Amino acid sequence: MKVTVCELSQEEDDFRQEWNRLVEHVRSEESELVLLPEMIFNVWFAVQRPFQEKVWRDVMASHDTWMERIDELAPAIVLGSRPVERNGKRLNEAFVWNAQTGYRGAHTKYYLPDEAGFWEASWYDRGSGDFTPFDAGGVKIGLMICTDIWFFQHARAYGQSGVHLIAHPRATQRVNLDKWLVAGRAASVVSGAFCISSNHVSPRGTHPELGGMGWIIAPDGDVLGLTSRQEPFITRDIDLGLADRAKKTYPRYIVDDTDG
Repeated sequence: MKVTVCELSQEEDDFRQEWNRLVEHVRSEESELVLLPEMIFNVWFAVQRPFQEKVWRDVMASHDTWMERIDELAPAIVLGSRPVERNGKRLNEAFVWNAQTGYRGAHTKYYLPDEAGFWEASWYDRGSGDFTPFDAGGVKIGLMICTDIWFFQHARAYGQSGVHLIAHPRATQRVNLDKWLVAGRAASVVSGAFCISSNHVSPRGTHPELGGMGWIIAPDGDVLGLTSRQEPFITRDIDLGLADRAKKTYPRYIVDDTDG
């Protein structure tokens, strides 16, 4: 399966140009699945607090507008996250989209930081805590939005449920990219699944200087590719059977008596 990850700019004019180049890349590579960064269709807004209703409305409206263009990436399956309101709650919702079935909410971010640059718990509510995998075109996928990935019990549970792929949209800083790559590799190892991630980037150092570096990681933690400013989109043809076989090898086969 051909999968594409990316890093996309925080700067509005740059973003529009990079979006067009991403569309061209996806078409030329004949990508089958594309992962977008966390809530990418707006400048990162959780940099400030307290919560502001108008800003939240503007951010949702921006995502509404750009979601109308998501079909430019068809026929690929598209994954990402966006701000939504559900049952009176403000949420960060991961989604899966394809041309046949349209938009489907697939997971809500559960682990919310609340610190300088990332006042997320001040802006939206904790999700349901449901980490149920879903099927997309015959691929079994688990979603973990940004901070979710640090709670490796969910990656392990995804592996036990047979996922081929953990998709990880995020908005993370340049200063700690190495630490986040460790998390992606560990999630792959404990689940026996590929881990893919896409990130925002602040090319002009806009606070909190989000750092890019999307990745594609194999089930044993081998890094198959990293994005950069020189190569903001990468596509790899991954063997989903490798994820199936990995479930039978160390450390995935070891029984944990505390499971379920």
